Amino acid sequence: MSEHGHNHRHNAPLSDVALRFYSNDSPTTEKGLVDPAALDVIVEAYEKKIGPRNGAKVVAKAWSDPAYKARLLSDATAAIAELGYSGLQGEDMVVVENTKTIHNLVVCTLCSCYPLPVLGLPPVWYKSAPYRARAVRDPRGVLKELCLDLPTEAEVRVWDSTAELRYLVLPERPAGSEGMDEAALAALVSRDAMIGVAQVTIPAGAKR
Repeated sequence: MSEHGHNHRHNAPLSDVALRFYSNDSPTTEKGLVDPAALDVIVEAYEKKIGPRNGAKVVAKAWSDPAYKARLLSDATAAIAELGYSGLQGEDMVVVENTKTIHNLVVCTLCSCYPLPVLGLPPVWYKSAPYRARAVRDPRGVLKELCLDLPTEAEVRVWDSTAELRYLVLPERPAGSEGMDEAALAALVSRDAMIGVAQVTIPAGAKR
């Protein structure tokens, strides 16, 4: 397992500031200005659907276009910007590729640095102290608890994001997806797979 330490300062994600402002104990909800249930729906959409769809398109493009994949792995920031995704907390990106023998896992041990332009809002568990501590100390244990049991021969590499550098995992392309176009491939890719806590699979009955 290889680890990248924190040599730089950390900034709390902008989304955290917004979420604290609109949290259930903030004046906006106490005064009835914001419906907590409606807010939960919005946050969930940006956390699981809208934001991660950008990253999924990056992954699908890399799977489909070898030249793009080479650019993505050599200069992720520029390659991601080619698809129109850039901005705050996505200025300096590194993409790490999963293979049959190497599995990459992303964490931020001191706070919750996260590539917002390609993954949207960070999930609660990503920001939690147990994940931030155990992902480095016992990555296999964490992955197993999240229903990802890797073969013993697979090397697990843990990448520690900072305010200056954020990581995105390029998952393995699933077997049987060779006939799928980019849109169909992107639909397979989850946020969790791009963090490294899941693998990409083809649902039963999906068109190939």
